[in-house]
Amino acid sequence: MTHIRKTLSLMTAALLLTGVSTLAMAQDAGKTEAPKPDATQAEPAKVDPNKVLATVNGEKVTVKDVDQIAADLDPQFSRLPEEQRRLAALAAIIDIKSLAAKAEAEKLDQTPEFQARLEFLKDRALHNDYFKQQVVDKITDADIRARYDKEIAAMPPQNEVRARHILVKTKEEAEAIIKELDGGASFEDVAKAKSTDGSAAQGGDLGYFGPGQMVPEFEKAANELEIGKYTKVPVQTQFGFHVIKLEDKRVQQPPAFDQVKEQVKSILIRERYLDLVKKDRGDLKIEYGDPETEKAMKAAMEAQQQQ
Repeated sequence: MTHIRKTLSLMTAALLLTGVSTLAMAQDAGKTEAPKPDATQAEPAKVDPNKVLATVNGEKVTVKDVDQIAADLDPQFSRLPEEQRRLAALAAIIDIKSLAAKAEAEKLDQTPEFQARLEFLKDRALHNDYFKQQVVDKITDADIRARYDKEIAAMPPQNEVRARHILVKTKEEAEAIIKELDGGASFEDVAKAKSTDGSAAQGGDLGYFGPGQMVPEFEKAANELEIGKYTKVPVQTQFGFHVIKLEDKRVQQPPAFDQVKEQVKSILIRERYLDLVKKDRGDLKIEYGDPETEKAMKAAMEAQQQQ
């Protein structure tokens, strides 16, 4: 789905331009849940969220605290089994609290730099929670399916072909192979015996490919053949000399919904996020420090709106 891939690339560029690096963090909330355990496996016992796992300097740390904080720690934690994840997160929390206590004792929390960073971290956390609530949590499977259908309908039909080839280093070798084929030799057998390409073991079979997937010279020659025919003149590319046989032609099938569901969801998330910030930016009073910064920011926003 070329259109979807291009849109995803534009999404990344737009977010970099506008400095919204936290979108990637918030998008984690929109990912599908991890696969559920096999029905034959025992369900893990439910843990009381108010259970106290540790008390650090008189402050209780509960299961709920650990599960909430774990999301903001190393993403690798999410891949661990539930019990191990809580233990790893608890250990990290204890380490963090130990150094934080030392930092407070040295009054590092009272510096202007820390206060500015704390304010930003608060804004970022609120941004992510609001984004999740207003955008991610409101996207349904029906929304994703509708957008998928729209993308598929907008895709122009494209043909794809299935071909075999025999790749050799010189034109003379390729011409000799063509003579063998003209004499009745099996294309597959000759490919297995003489092709230097990795597809030799499959009789030179390259499977189906569409526009842009092969180098131009190869693609042009394959598309000009009739089904069952092979090239009578060696085709030269950067890889060497090819003898190509066309096996089939068909209309390219679009990717299945399940195959691109997460990509389509990312497009919806991106679009709704941009709509949200465009609307809410109107409530902000923004003053830039110099004309160059203002010019650059306005240009970036205009480019974003045109996508």
